[in-house]
Amino acid sequence: MPNLNILIVEGNDPKNNEFFKKAAKASCSENLKNLVLKLEPNSEIKIINPARDDQTKTALENIKNYDGIIFTGGAMRLNDMTDEIKKHINFASDCFKFDNKILAICWGLQVCSVAAGGKVASGINGAHIGIASDIEINDEGQKNPIYKNKKLKFTSPAFNYDEVCEMPHGATLLSSDKVNKVMGLHFISGKSEIWGLQYHPDYEYWQMINLSSARKDRIIENKHFDNENDFKNHIDYIKEEDQKLDFKNRTCEIKNWLEIIKIH
Repeated sequence: MPNLNILIVEGNDPKNNEFFKKAAKASCSENLKNLVLKLEPNSEIKIINPARDDQTKTALENIKNYDGIIFTGGAMRLNDMTDEIKKHINFASDCFKFDNKILAICWGLQVCSVAAGGKVASGINGAHIGIASDIEINDEGQKNPIYKNKKLKFTSPAFNYDEVCEMPHGATLLSSDKVNKVMGLHFISGKSEIWGLQYHPDYEYWQMINLSSARKDRIIENKHFDNENDFKNHIDYIKEEDQKLDFKNRTCEIKNWLEIIKIH
C-alpha cells in the first residue's frame, strides 16, 4: 500500500483558528494532521479551508488523488448560515459527487449531515463542555468497522452546543449519550461514504480544559453552569477522567478509519 494521501478540511474561520491555536496549541486541522501522522507517519496531508474558493477549486480538481477526506471540528454555529458556512456545506455536497471515504468530526458531522439532507439544531438536552460521558455504542455500531475494538461504553473529549436533530435519509445511528442522540452516524450520500462523530477522538482533555476555561465567562453567561464553582467542579471532573483515558481507546475511531481507507 502506498502512502495515504488525505485531505483535511478546516472547520474554523480565521478568528476562531487563532483562538484554537492559543488555547489548544493548534488549529483543528493541524491538530488532526498531527494525530494522523502519529498513527500513519508516512501519510501525505493537504489542508484546505472551504472559505477559500481557490483552495476548494484545486481540491475538487484533485479529489480522485485522495484516499480519504476529514472534515474537522470548529466553533461556528451551523444555523447562523453565513456565506462562509454555506461554502462549507457546498464543498461537502461537491465531495459527495465522488467516490470518497469521509470522516466527519463534530462540526464536520453537522456540515456533512446538512449537505446530505439532514438537519441541525441547538441541543435540546444541553451541551458537551469539554467532555461527553458514557457514550454507548448500539447494536449497529458494534457491527460497523469505525468502532472495531472500541469500548462499548466510553467517555471522550467533546465540545458542542448543537446536534444533528434529523439524520440524513438512510443514515444508521451508531452511538448515543444522554446529551445527544446522534453521537456516531454512518451514511451514504451521492457516491461518498461518511462516518460522523459528535465528539473528539482527535483532542486531548488538556486541550478541552483550555478551550473551556478560555470561554468560561460566556459558558456561565449562557447558563450551562450556575456559577464559577459549578464550572470549576466540571473542570475537576474532566481532569479526573483524563487519568483514565488511554491513547489507544481515545483515538480508536481515527485508527479504524485509516484502516478502512487503506483497503478502499
